[in-house]
Amino acid sequence: MKTVALFAKSSTILLLIAALGCQNQPSDKHLQMEADQAQLEANLELYKDIWDEIINGRKIELINADSFDENVTALATADGDIVGIENFKAYYNNYLTGFSDAEFTIVDAFGQGNKIVKHWNFKGTHDGEFFGVPATGKKVDISGTTLVEMKDGKVAAEQDFMDLLDFYTQLGLM
Repeated sequence: MKTVALFAKSSTILLLIAALGCQNQPSDKHLQMEADQAQLEANLELYKDIWDEIINGRKIELINADSFDENVTALATADGDIVGIENFKAYYNNYLTGFSDAEFTIVDAFGQGNKIVKHWNFKGTHDGEFFGVPATGKKVDISGTTLVEMKDGKVAAEQDFMDLLDFYTQLGLM
């Protein structure tokens, strides 16, 4: 009888130890969630750094295959999407040629999975041609939001949203 009771206690203790040991082991789902979070954090860091350098550092050449998908897309025009690194670079270069004192600030950026939401502010003096509009000499201060899709640690697509009526009014075009 004592042997049976001792065996039962020993078995219970071993099962308890095994169960507790299993609880400390991360599941595959937990490991995947940690990997996804690490990738998101890397994407956010890359994204913030690259746009700071492109606009504030005036380094349009950083729109390249190191940080942007070869088919990067700007979903920003009524005439259609801007697709490909060279077209994307030419599109955003309008901000550098149109505003020699451009100041770009990322107010906040956050995301989930391969998606990033960026709240930004853009300031500058319209002293050069901007998307075909001759310089007005007017100062602008506009905020907006960009939806971003990342792919394999690179920017794959962007869609900008801002109050265009306010922007055009600040430029003296409305």
